[in-house]
Amino acid sequence: MSEARLMPSPICLVENVNGSLNVCKDAIEFLSRINEPVVVVSVVGLYRTGKSYLMNRLAGQQSGFALGNTIESKTKGIWMWCVPHPNKEGHTLVLLDTEGLGDVDKGDSKNDSWIFCLAVLLSSTLVYNSRGTIDNNALENLHYVAELADKIKISSTADEEEDENSKYVQFFPSFIWAVRDFTLELVIDKKTVTADEYLEFALQLKKGVSSKINNYNLPRQCIRSYFPSRNCFVFPSPASPENMKRLESLQERDLVPDFLEITSHFCKHIFYNSVVKTLKGGHKVTGKLLGHLVEIYVDTINSGKVPCLDNAVIALANQENQTAVQEALKVYQSGMEEVKNKFPVGVDDISSEHQKFSSLATREFMKCSFKDEKREYLNKLKEDIDTYYMCLLQENDMASERKCRGLLKDLFSDMNKRLQEGKYSQSGGYKLYCRDRDTIVQQYRREPNKGVSAEAMLNEFLNERGPEANSILYTDTKITENDRKIQEEKEKNALLQQNLKEEEEKRIESERMRKAEMERQEDQIKQMQEKFNKELEQQQQEMEKAIECKLNEQQEMVKKGFDERADLLNEEITSLKKEKESSGGFMKEYVMPLLGTVTELLPAFLNYRVLMKGLKKV
Repeated sequence: MSEARLMPSPICLVENVNGSLNVCKDAIEFLSRINEPVVVVSVVGLYRTGKSYLMNRLAGQQSGFALGNTIESKTKGIWMWCVPHPNKEGHTLVLLDTEGLGDVDKGDSKNDSWIFCLAVLLSSTLVYNSRGTIDNNALENLHYVAELADKIKISSTADEEEDENSKYVQFFPSFIWAVRDFTLELVIDKKTVTADEYLEFALQLKKGVSSKINNYNLPRQCIRSYFPSRNCFVFPSPASPENMKRLESLQERDLVPDFLEITSHFCKHIFYNSVVKTLKGGHKVTGKLLGHLVEIYVDTINSGKVPCLDNAVIALANQENQTAVQEALKVYQSGMEEVKNKFPVGVDDISSEHQKFSSLATREFMKCSFKDEKREYLNKLKEDIDTYYMCLLQENDMASERKCRGLLKDLFSDMNKRLQEGKYSQSGGYKLYCRDRDTIVQQYRREPNKGVSAEAMLNEFLNERGPEANSILYTDTKITENDRKIQEEKEKNALLQQNLKEEEEKRIESERMRKAEMERQEDQIKQMQEKFNKELEQQQQEMEKAIECKLNEQQEMVKKGFDERADLLNEEITSLKKEKESSGGFMKEYVMPLLGTVTELLPAFLNYRVLMKGLKKV
C-alpha cells in the first residue's frame, strides 16, 4: 500500500517564519517513505483567491487545506498533501499549496519570490490562481515569472553573461492559469473562444521598443518562453456571497453547477496531463528524491545563493548513488549467504553464484542510480563486491582445508594406530604401509564435497608423512638396498605427480573463475549500455519537447509579424538541435570504449590462491 494512503490531511513542508524559510522534518520523513514516482502539482497566486479550495478538490476532498473566511492569509509557507494518484497506479499525487502572494502582513515581497521559485522548481504542473480577468493588472501581479531568470540557474558552468532563458522550457513545469469568479463571456471579436484561446489572446505581445511596451511584454514573453505548455480554466463563483464564508462546509448541491462542471474538467486535466516530476536529464523523481530536492533548494536559498538545476541533480545523484551502492551490495550479500551456509563448495558452485548475484546487484544499482557518468559509484560497488567475494573465497578455502584435514585424520586414524603398535616396523612392513596408505588415498578421493583444497590438503598431508614412509622403507629388512633406492625414487615421483595434480586443479579452477568473471564483466557492461541508452532516450525526449515548444512559438511569432522574435527563436531551435545531436555521440565516447576493457578489469581474486599462500606465510 502506498504511503500516500496514510496521509489523511495536509502537513507543512516549508515554514515561512519571520521571513525565514525552514524545511519541516516531519514532512521530509514522510516523503522519504514514498519510493514510487510522484506527480507534483503546485498552486500559486495572490492571497485570498481560493487556491486551497482547488487543491482540496484535486485531493478528492471538500476540506483539508485551510480555506479561511477572512482577509487574513491562512496558508503560510508551503503545505503538502500526498494522495494516491487517481489515474496512475503506483504513483503518488503530491499537492503543494503555497502561501498567498502579496500578503499585506508581510510587508516584504522577497519571500513571495522565493515561494514562487520553489513552486516552479518542485512542480510537474504549476497552477496560477487569480480572480476576475486576465488583464494587464493580473499579468503585472505575475511579475514573479519575470524574476525567475534571476532566481534559477540551469547550469553551474554558465557565465553570468550567458542567457539561459531559452533553456527553461526543457525543465519547467506545465502552466495552468485558473481564473476565479469569472463573469465575462468568452468572446473575442464577436467570436466564441475557448479558455485556452482566451489565455493566448491575453498573452499577445505588442510591437514596439519603448520601455512601456517592454514592460508590457515582459511577463507575457516569460510565460510563453519558460513553460512547455499552457492552459486556462475560467471558474464562475462557486456559491452565493453569503455562502462563500462557509465554502468548506457546503455540500455539492449548494454549489453552482457550472462551477462544479469546470472544476471537474480542471481535475481531469490535471490527472490525465500532469506528468511525473523529472530531474534535468529525465530521471524520475520519487517522494524520497522530492524531499531531498526541497532540502537542497531551501538550504541554497537560505545561504544567499541562487538555486541551480545542475548542482541539485549532482547533489541528489551523490546521495542516491551512495544509497544505491549500499542496497545493491545487500542484494549480493544476501544472495551469497545461502552458498556460504553450504561451505565448503567447489569453484563452479561459488563462482556461478557470484556471477548470478553480482548481476542482480548491478541491476539493483542501475535501477536506483543516475548520473554516474564517471562510473565512480559503479566501480565502488564492484570493489565492495570483489572484496566481499575475496573474503568468501578465503572462508570457503579454509572450510575446505578444515574438512579435508579432518577427513584425512579420520581416515588415517586406524593406520596411525597400527603405526604405534609397530605393525609397519616388522619385516615386509613397508609394503603393508604403502598398501594401507594407497587405500586411504583412494577412499579420500571418493569422498564428495571436499571443496577447493582437496588436492592441496592431500599433497600437504603426504609430504608431511614422507619422512615417516622413508623411515619405514629403510628399516624394513625384507627390502634390499637396490629396492630401497627404487622405492625411494617412486615416492619422489608420486609426490611430484601429486604436486602436478594440485597445480592442474588450481589452473582449472583459475580458468573457470576467469571465464565466470569475463561473463560477469560483459553482463555489467550490457547493463550499463541499457542504462545509458535509457538515459540518452530521456534526454532526447527532453530536447524534442523543448524544440517542439520553440517551433510552435516561432510559428506564432511569424504569424503575428514579430520577425525579430521569430529569428531569435530560430537561433534557439538551431542551438537545441545541435545540443540534441551532440548528446547522441555520448554513447560512443563514454560507453562503447568499455567493451574493450573487460580483460583489463579482471580482479586480483583470480589469483587468490597465490595471495592466500602469501598471507599464510606472513
